[in-house]
Amino acid sequence: MTDVLGAPPVTAAGHVVAAVPRTGTVLGKIAAAVLGIGRRTVAIAAFLALWETAPRIGLVDRTFLVPFSEAVPALWELARNGQLWSNTEASLIRSLTGFVLAIAVAVPLGLLIGWYRQVAEILDPLLELFRNTAALALLPVFILILGIGETSKISIVVFACIWPILLNTVSAVRSVDPTLIKSAKSLGLSAPRIFQKVILPASVPTVFTGIRMAGAASILVLVAAEMVGAKEGLGYLINASQQNFAIRDMYAGIIAISVIGLVFNQALVLMERRFTRWSVPVGH
Repeated sequence: MTDVLGAPPVTAAGHVVAAVPRTGTVLGKIAAAVLGIGRRTVAIAAFLALWETAPRIGLVDRTFLVPFSEAVPALWELARNGQLWSNTEASLIRSLTGFVLAIAVAVPLGLLIGWYRQVAEILDPLLELFRNTAALALLPVFILILGIGETSKISIVVFACIWPILLNTVSAVRSVDPTLIKSAKSLGLSAPRIFQKVILPASVPTVFTGIRMAGAASILVLVAAEMVGAKEGLGYLINASQQNFAIRDMYAGIIAISVIGLVFNQALVLMERRFTRWSVPVGH
């Protein structure tokens, strides 16, 4: 087979062979991108199809599980009358405040614990105790001590977020390749410079894993906390809709939380890529 001046390839018998886009061509890259998107969305599409058909064919009571096509207009109506935006704003302020505070506390503390073995030996038992204590189990304690207002809700978010960030940061520092540290010492770098040039860059991917886990926890824990004594927020909206039997509004609130969680996680993924551009993925 030959391909002269862009002509279609021809076999020895003189038959024209259909051109197949190569992976390196623009068409091949577009096809690969479309195929990748299709693979990532097929499970979501199947879930939404099941959600739509199950109540319509009687697999579940339509009174308690409305079809997806009925929940979406309810979401639009909540957005139109302003309830969605006001409650979303309240939840995001609480969630982001607690999330940022947790990062500000957990990352420096995790670096300190991971770098100094003596500190780790002292604090490890306490860390293990708190990491295995469910944040929502302590919600009544936070309310009793801090009241039912904003402080208790932000504090429970901080508590839920701090442990995945802290423990992943400690693990990141401890798992740095000892050869890199020895090489840095052999070059005459001081301990602070080794920490800056070797430990911190090598720890970033694992630290961001903990930050992404904390991002999901910040939303989930807050929504549950808002169902107790809150007067606004997405958790309050869902709980109030369920109590008033506004089932469509309840599912609309659930959809809103899912979308916010996806957007939040994608933002963290993009930020992680920005800070780990030097890292080469396995297999490349």
